[in-house]
Amino acid sequence: MDEIKATMSQRMRRLGIALAIIACGVALRLGGYEIGLPYFLVKYGGSTLWGGMVFFLLASLLPRQPLGRLALLSIIAAALIEFSRLYHTPWLDEFRLTLAGALLLGRIFSWWNIVAYALGIVIAARIENRHLARARSMPG
Repeated sequence: MDEIKATMSQRMRRLGIALAIIACGVALRLGGYEIGLPYFLVKYGGSTLWGGMVFFLLASLLPRQPLGRLALLSIIAAALIEFSRLYHTPWLDEFRLTLAGALLLGRIFSWWNIVAYALGIVIAARIENRHLARARSMPG
């Protein structure tokens, strides 16, 4: 029973982190230029955050998977979503023009986005690894 509680707690913590990343990413994309942040930071900072969000969402869905496997699955998922931008249909292109479509799927394919996603995923996995190492070393 304690293991089930621990897994549920871990899922909720990871989901909470993913939601916080979503809030940060939306704030960056919607307000970054208005507060004078450079294009590069807004564009690729948002993509880096998006990669971290993918990692924490997958980690919350698959809490017992090793972090390396979660990172690999996250990079594959993020790359597949990026490659989906090369597929065009009228309804999909219309959705991509909405705010939700732009934030979820993006509009234009870019290899640099995949690099930014991978960076965000690696950072997220390292943060999670540190958290888990600290949790294991704490008594009780």
